[in-house]
Amino acid sequence: MRLLALPSFLASLALTSALPTVNRLDSDESKPLPLLIWHGLGDTYDADGLRETGKLVEQLHPGTYIYYVRVAESSTEDRTGTFFGNITTQIAQVCEDVHSDSNLTGTDGEIRADALGFSQGGQFLRGLLERCDGLSFRSLVTFGSQHNGIQQFPACSDYDFLCKGATNLIKGNAWTDYVQNRVVPAQYYRTLNESTGLPSQDYLQHSNFLADVNNERSARSRVYADQVASMENFVMYVFEEDVTVIPKESGWFAEVNGTTGEVTPLRERQMYKEDWLGLKRLDEKGGLQFKKHPNGHMQLEDKILVDAFQAYFGPESKSNSGLVAQTADAYERVQDAVREVKDYL
Repeated sequence: MRLLALPSFLASLALTSALPTVNRLDSDESKPLPLLIWHGLGDTYDADGLRETGKLVEQLHPGTYIYYVRVAESSTEDRTGTFFGNITTQIAQVCEDVHSDSNLTGTDGEIRADALGFSQGGQFLRGLLERCDGLSFRSLVTFGSQHNGIQQFPACSDYDFLCKGATNLIKGNAWTDYVQNRVVPAQYYRTLNESTGLPSQDYLQHSNFLADVNNERSARSRVYADQVASMENFVMYVFEEDVTVIPKESGWFAEVNGTTGEVTPLRERQMYKEDWLGLKRLDEKGGLQFKKHPNGHMQLEDKILVDAFQAYFGPESKSNSGLVAQTADAYERVQDAVREVKDYL
């Protein structure tokens, strides 16, 4: 018979007695946080695929209230709004809309929610978080989003005339006020000065959306950084075979040299080191997650969604902070017990 080492045995007993007890009933009965879902380019808030995604969340976390973000109540106009419109205006309208939904707002008028963004919906949700007073996210999960912008505009199918109309307007005119106020993909288009590797002056001066929400200009918003850092989880999925988002590494805030193809990961960038956007603070507390999926853009499998939804959505325990503190205290008591046993031996 193998003998259990005495210090380890006593330590395990101490740990068992010291760890706080979780009330399982209270945890199970806790209401899930509401979930905001923002779809991507060319999609609609009432698309069957998006609704099926919502049903999957509801199956995993019964009682979840899901708000499908839209810029118009008409499905046709909502799709048009993914190509044409002013993102700043759209986000301001969405902020008003969510605050007017009694299923989202608490008694204090504040909104605490989780968020799920597909493609461009991911950076738009982050922009909403940064700009919308009285809104906080526990978890923001994005799939194939363009957090660091795009260097090329998406290809259009033969009969997608909305897409073709948008890309035709952009060509040679990306930095004009007309395009920056009207064409959605142009507002997260981002160019570099290839000789310095820094954002181009055209981008910094004229970008209607991305340069602002990424805090890349010299006048940086502390509110934006604090809002991002306040999240518990910011989970970014990149599709390994993505040829729609160029560069695909944008989904991880990486910088990619369009000429050499050299990739500078987020943690090596100045914006991270100086914490322009709160990402470093979020990372230091374990809240920044870089994940990948082997398929092409938005070719998702249920298992990936289930894993993400189980890990990052659902009830928010009001005793989390207390539980962490109790556990830390318990750990110290265990260490004291182990030290006492060693002294005794």
